[in-house]
Amino acid sequence: MFPRVTAVLVARHGGDRLRHTLEAIGTQRRRPDVLVIVLSRPEGDARELASAAGATHIVESGEALSFGDAVRAGERVLEPPTDETDALWLLAEDSAPDPDALGRLLATLVNGRTVAVAGPKLVQWDEPDHLVGLGRTMTRFGRSVPVVPEELDQGQHDHQSDVLGVDPAGVLVRHSVWQSLGGFDPALPGVDDGLDLGVRARLAGHRVIVEPSARVRFAGTGVAGPELGRRASVRRRRDRLARTAALHRRLVYAPAAVVPLHWLSFLPLAVVRSIIMLLAKKPGAILGEFGAALGVMLGGANVVRSRRVLAAARTTGWSAVSPLRLQPDEARRRREAAAEARRIRARGRADDVAFIGTGGGWVLLVSVVASVALFSWMLGAGGLVGGGLLPLSSGLSELWRNAAYGWRDVGAGFVGAADPFAGVLALFGSVAFWAPSFAMVLLWLLAMPAAALGAWFAASRLTERGSVRAITALLWMFGPMFLAALADGRPGAVVAHLLLGWLAYAALGAARSWSASATAALLFAAVIAAAPSLAPALVVGWLVALAVSGRAAVRLAWLPVPALALALPLIIEQVAGGSALALVADPGLPFGSAAPTAWELALGLPQAGWGGWPEAIAAVPALAGLDVLTIMLVLTGLMVPLGLVALGAFLARGIRIVLLAAAVAIGGFATAFAATRISVAVAGDEAVGVWAGAGLSLAWLGVLIAVAVGIDALPRFRAGLGAVLVICAAVAVTPTLGALVTGTATVSPAAVRSVPAFVEAEAEVDPRVATLRMEPLVGGSLRATLVHGTGETLDDQSTLAQTRTELTDDERELATIAGNLASRSGFDADAAVREFGVSFVLLETTPADLGPAAAATAERARLALDGNAALTSVGETDFGTLWRFVDAEADAAATRVPAVTGWPAGLIMWVQLLVLLATLLLSIPTGAGREADRRPVRSSRPRAEKPIAALPAEKAAAVEQVEPVEPVEPVEPVEPAEPAEPVETAESADEAAPEASGAPVDSADGAHRDETGPEASARPDAPAEAAEPDEPTDRDGEAPDAR
Repeated sequence: MFPRVTAVLVARHGGDRLRHTLEAIGTQRRRPDVLVIVLSRPEGDARELASAAGATHIVESGEALSFGDAVRAGERVLEPPTDETDALWLLAEDSAPDPDALGRLLATLVNGRTVAVAGPKLVQWDEPDHLVGLGRTMTRFGRSVPVVPEELDQGQHDHQSDVLGVDPAGVLVRHSVWQSLGGFDPALPGVDDGLDLGVRARLAGHRVIVEPSARVRFAGTGVAGPELGRRASVRRRRDRLARTAALHRRLVYAPAAVVPLHWLSFLPLAVVRSIIMLLAKKPGAILGEFGAALGVMLGGANVVRSRRVLAAARTTGWSAVSPLRLQPDEARRRREAAAEARRIRARGRADDVAFIGTGGGWVLLVSVVASVALFSWMLGAGGLVGGGLLPLSSGLSELWRNAAYGWRDVGAGFVGAADPFAGVLALFGSVAFWAPSFAMVLLWLLAMPAAALGAWFAASRLTERGSVRAITALLWMFGPMFLAALADGRPGAVVAHLLLGWLAYAALGAARSWSASATAALLFAAVIAAAPSLAPALVVGWLVALAVSGRAAVRLAWLPVPALALALPLIIEQVAGGSALALVADPGLPFGSAAPTAWELALGLPQAGWGGWPEAIAAVPALAGLDVLTIMLVLTGLMVPLGLVALGAFLARGIRIVLLAAAVAIGGFATAFAATRISVAVAGDEAVGVWAGAGLSLAWLGVLIAVAVGIDALPRFRAGLGAVLVICAAVAVTPTLGALVTGTATVSPAAVRSVPAFVEAEAEVDPRVATLRMEPLVGGSLRATLVHGTGETLDDQSTLAQTRTELTDDERELATIAGNLASRSGFDADAAVREFGVSFVLLETTPADLGPAAAATAERARLALDGNAALTSVGETDFGTLWRFVDAEADAAATRVPAVTGWPAGLIMWVQLLVLLATLLLSIPTGAGREADRRPVRSSRPRAEKPIAALPAEKAAAVEQVEPVEPVEPVEPVEPAEPAEPVETAESADEAAPEASGAPVDSADGAHRDETGPEASARPDAPAEAAEPDEPTDRDGEAPDAR
C-alpha cells in the first residue's frame, strides 16, 4: 500500500515566496496526495494564490497563529490516518522544496520503519549554496544548538543521519506519531518546537533523521521558526523567544522534585545573565531576559500540560537522547574555533591609534616635563588650598557618605541631595585612600598629561598624522581657561577640561561601539558633575546627535542617563525650591572672579584682567608704558593664526566634522557668555557668578577640532604651522605660566592643619566637635560659620546651601547667637551649646587690608568674648583667638548626624549604583573581535588571488565556521536527579559559550562595526556604518545568549 502524504502549507504574507513555494509543491516528482493551505491572518494576495493552487482544503484564520497552531488547525479537516506510513509534510510560505525533496524524505520513512520524523537540508532562499540548517541538538545542559553551523554547502555534512531534532520547515512526520505526540508544543511558538518534537519522538522510541539529499530553500520570515531578519528589534524578539523556550523546556524536562528549585532560580539567573549581557555588549536583550523569566514563571498551566504530554508519550529513558547531544569536546572545539575566527577578523581592523609610532609618547613626555616644571613646588605637599580648594575628608567612609543623598554637614546641617561632583571627589579620594587630600595634589600634577593625552586620542579619531595629533594635544594643554583654572584652584573646571578631550574621543566612537558609548556616558556624567553649566550645551548636542544618527541612536540614547541618575535628586530639590537656575552653580567652595568682556571671552580668557598681562608688563620697566589697548591687540594677534586655521577647515574635505566643530565652538562660547551674566551662589555677603571657563573649554574643543581638520588638509608645512600655533598659544598664557612656576598663583599647598591644634586634638576624641568661626568682613560685618571636626572639606560643600535665597531657621538662630556673643548683650551663651553643640569659638585673624571697620568689629568681638563667663580663653593660635565653652559636652546630641535620613536615601543610592554599575559593565571592552565584528561571516567562493588554502587548516576552518562565544552563567544550585538522564534534570547551569551557532557574536542591537571597543579610530565624517544597521542573520533559530 502506498503511503498517503498530506502537505500542510501555512501562509501569511503572500507574494513571490508563496507563489514559488506553491509552484515547487506542484512540481514534485512524488506529489502529495492532499494539500491543505492554512491562511493565518492573510495579507496581500495570499488568498488569491491559495485559491489558484488547487488545494484540497483551505483553512483561514483571522488570528496570527503560530506554526504549530496553524498545522493543528489544518489537521482538523483531515481524516484520521489509516496506516502507519501516512505522513504529514509541514511547509511554510517561505520553504520551497526541490522537485525530489518529498520523494527522498518519504523514502526514509518507508525504508526505516522506526523513523518517525525526517527533516530536509535547509538552504538559503536567495543563495541555495549556503546552508541554513541540518538538524538540531542540545548541549549536555539542554540548550538548543544546530547540528552544523551556517556555512557554504559543499556536501561536507551529507553524511548526517540521526539527529535529536529538526527544524520545523519541510519536516515529514508520520501522521500517527504526530497525533500520539500531540504535535508541536503550543508553549513553544516558533523556537525549539522542532527540537522538542524530536526529543519527545526519541523518548517514545522513534528515530529522528535528516535527509541531506532533500533540499528546501528557506527564507526565515518567521512563519515556521523564528524570523531571521537582521534588524535589532527582530534580534531582540528572537532572543526573548529563545530564552523563553529554553526555560520552558527546563521545567518540562526536569524531574518533578527539582522543578520548584528551577522555578525559584529564574529571577536570580535573569539578574546574573543581565550583568553578563552588559559585559557581552548586549544590553538590548536584558528586557527580553526578564520577560522570558517572568513569562515562564507565570505560565504554570503550559508547563503542566507539556509535562503531561511528555509523560504520556515516553516509553524509554533519557539515555536514548544522550548519544545525540553535543558532546563537551565538540562544544569546546567550536568555542576555540569561534575565538580564533574573531582574532583573525580583528587583525587588520584593530585600533590604528599607534600611540608610540605616531608620537604619542613624545606628547606624554612633553606634558609630564611641563607639569613638573609648573608644579614642582607641590611635590611633598599633602593637599591643596586656595581659591575653590579645600582639603578632602580624611576617611573614605565620610567621603562616600558625602557623595550620597542624606545629611549635608554644612553649617547647622540638613538632609538633602548631594552634588554629583562629590561623587567625583570621592572617586579621586579613594585613589589616595591613605590620605584623600593628597588626591588633589595628584590631580594637579597629572592634569596636564591627562588633558594632553585626551586631546591626542580625540585627534586620533580625526587624523592618522602624528604631527596633527601632537599639535592638537599641546594646544589643548595650553588652553588659557585650563591654566587659569589650575592657577585659581578651581577643581571642577580642571576636571571638566581634562575630561572633555576624553569625552570627545569616546563620543566620536559611540555610534559604533557599546563600550565607547558607555564610556562616553560615564565621562558625560563626570563632566556635567564638575561643570553643571555645560549641561545645556551637552544635552542639546546629544539631542542633535540622537536625531541624525539613525539606528545608532540606540547606543546614544543611554548617554545622559548616568548624569541624570546622579543629578536628579538635586534637580528635584532645586526645582521644588524655585531655584532651577541654581542647578548651573559651580560645585565646591564658591570662589568668585571679575566677569570678562566679550573680547576677552573670544580670546579664551575666562575672567577679567587680560590674562594677567597688565600686571606682568608693569613688572618690566622697559614695557611699563604699554597701555591696555596695545595688550589687547597683541593678544589678539597671537590668537589670529589659530582662528585662521580653524576657518580654513571649511575648505577641507569632510564638511560634517567641520560643522560639528563649529557647533561645539558656538555652543561653548554661548555657555561662557551666559555664565558671565548669571550669579546664583553666595559666599557670605558676596554673590558668586558662574565661572565662564567651563564654557570656554567646550568652545576651545570645537576650535581645536577645526584646527586639526584644517592642518590635516594641508599638503605641506603642517609641522611648521603647528609649531607656530603652539608657540603663540604658550606665549599668550605666559603670565599664568609664570605665576604657576613661581608659586604665586592662588592655589598653594595646604597647611598641616585647617583648625587650631587644640581643636584638632579634641576632634580625635569627638570627631564632630563643633566650632563657631567668626570672620570680620569689609564694612564691619561679621560672618559666622559652624564647622565640625577638623574644619570644612571640599566634599562637604553643597550647592543647595550655597544657592539658597533665604536663611533657614537654624541659620537665623546661629546668626543671632553669633551676633550676641560678639557684643555685650547679656545673652545666654549656653544656647549655642544647647542648640548646636558648640564647643569652641574662633575669632579669625583680621587682615589689615580689610580696613578699620573690620578691625573695630574684631576688637569689639574679642572684648565681648573675653568678658563672657560661659567661655574660657584658650589663647592665640595660627588661625585667630580661640575660646572654649565651659559647659561644652563631648559628643553633644546637637552635633550628632541623624541615624535615619528616611527611605529616599536608600532608594536613591541603590538606583544610582544600579545605573552606574550597568554603565560601567557596559563600558568594559570585550576581547579581540567580540564587538569589532558585527557582520555575518560567510565562506566566500575561492578567489584566485587569495585562495583560502593559504591559511592554516585550523584557521581556515575557523573562518568558515564561526560561532559566538558566550560568558559562563553561574551554576544553579540543583544537582541532576538522574545522572544517566541529564536532559530530564534540565540544565543546572548554562553553557559557557554557544557551542554552535550560525552567526558570529552580536550585540543585541546589532550595529556593524570596524573597530575594537572604544579605542578604535574612525573618521566621524565617513559614512556612518555605525548606525545600528541590520544584524547578522541568526540561522539557528536561537540567538546566542550569555549563559
